[in-house]
Amino acid sequence: MTAFALLGVAALSGCGSSDSDATTVTVFAAASLRQVFTELGAEYEDTHPGTKVVFSFAGSSDLAAQLNQGAPADVLATADAVNMDKVVTGGRITEQPQIFATNALTIVTPPGNPEHIASLADLSRPGLSLVVCAPQVPCGSATEQVTSAAGVTIAPVSEESSVSDVLAKVTTGQADAGVVYVTDAKQAGDKVVTVPFAESASVVNAYPIAVLSDTTSTSDARGFVALVTGADGRRALTAAGFGSP
Repeated sequence: MTAFALLGVAALSGCGSSDSDATTVTVFAAASLRQVFTELGAEYEDTHPGTKVVFSFAGSSDLAAQLNQGAPADVLATADAVNMDKVVTGGRITEQPQIFATNALTIVTPPGNPEHIASLADLSRPGLSLVVCAPQVPCGSATEQVTSAAGVTIAPVSEESSVSDVLAKVTTGQADAGVVYVTDAKQAGDKVVTVPFAESASVVNAYPIAVLSDTTSTSDARGFVALVTGADGRRALTAAGFGSP
């Protein structure tokens, strides 16, 4: 069975379902939101006994494709407006998405920075094992925009489907450098060396969130969105390194 099929089975068994004891809310969210949304999901469950928040984390382009192919879900949070708009255009979202956070890019290297990467321009070095996100993924699109504007030509050895996959390649020593979000670098801690670059300020991703129009758990779906966009959500997002909307 394919990964998508497995996701569909899992979602069908839980999304929007309820019995006398529990309600399940399925949230599709960009991979870069994994840590903070997992924390917020636990907080929502604590304050709403009998409700279970289930997450599907992946690249935003994959999430949009899955939803437009009919995958059940209650809430969608993407790392850019482009992929959210695909789901709006597909008819699965009819409300106005809310921007709840922003994020910017940074360079990460393995501990010790063996290749002595110090700038965006250093990523163009011949022979450098560089990993980035694929162009259709928000972090990949942002990387393309930043390098193009700076006149830096890169030749990545791999283009990954999510920012977490890029980070994994660096933390496991499979790459000399990677381009990820500042939040992912912060989450990785001493597993990476973070190399900020000034050009990243020119491309900042805005994160929208919305309730799916066909949710059958409307109250809890809207409740989770309210948590994310409210004061508690802002504190958690700030602590994780996300910028304000």
